[in-house]
Amino acid sequence: MTAPVIALQEKFRALRLAETAKELPALLRKAENESWTYHEFVHELVSYELTCREEKTKERFMKWADFPFLKTLDEYNLDEQDALGERSFKQLRELNWIEECYTLILMGPPGVGKTHLSVGLGIEAVQRGYQVAFISMAELVYVLKTREYTNKSKTRYKRMMSSDLIIIDDVMYLTIDSAEANLFFQFIYQLYDHAAFILTSNKGPNEWGKFLGDDTLTTAILDRLLHRSQIISYTDTDSLRMKHRKTLFPEINHQT
Repeated sequence: MTAPVIALQEKFRALRLAETAKELPALLRKAENESWTYHEFVHELVSYELTCREEKTKERFMKWADFPFLKTLDEYNLDEQDALGERSFKQLRELNWIEECYTLILMGPPGVGKTHLSVGLGIEAVQRGYQVAFISMAELVYVLKTREYTNKSKTRYKRMMSSDLIIIDDVMYLTIDSAEANLFFQFIYQLYDHAAFILTSNKGPNEWGKFLGDDTLTTAILDRLLHRSQIISYTDTDSLRMKHRKTLFPEINHQT
């Protein structure tokens, strides 16, 4: 490598263009072999740096999202559920509802694919450049209660507040007290009109009041969440976990 190229690499690093600095010798060789114009060379240089930065941002967003598992929408089997048709599924996949700050409520019994769909949509959103946060209802309540006292909760809270899409799993799975319900309301209030939500629950919104313990607060929460919303209801779908469960002794599986 020649001294001028090394000097250029140092200048790129000083400008915080580390990826371009590393790739510079290869780009110069390609430019020479393909007889690029100055314009073409600069275009390739800038495009390479932008692509690297976009990939790094996606990697960071995937880490911050904290998905419980990685299952994409390509792995979601429409034939094993009754909640979505192909047309609706494609419309969800377009992600226009994120820009419009919609709330998707995935409602149905355990094991029918609610969390898989929410994670798949979340991964798709990250790949399109959106910041996503996945959290269970129980974890969310803990973060809201401890964000003033623990750095981990404070960091997670800040990331949620800057996210474009918040996925809350197992909403109203357990009863929460009035103080916790108020914290949840404040969380929804602050993000209303600033982020989209996906909520998974085995209870319909009309039952949430029993778990929040305050009808007025429940009304205020639902007023914001349901203002722009779509309820996706899994009614006749059997548990996919039970359908595809694994056993140690397949030969006696018919007995269970």
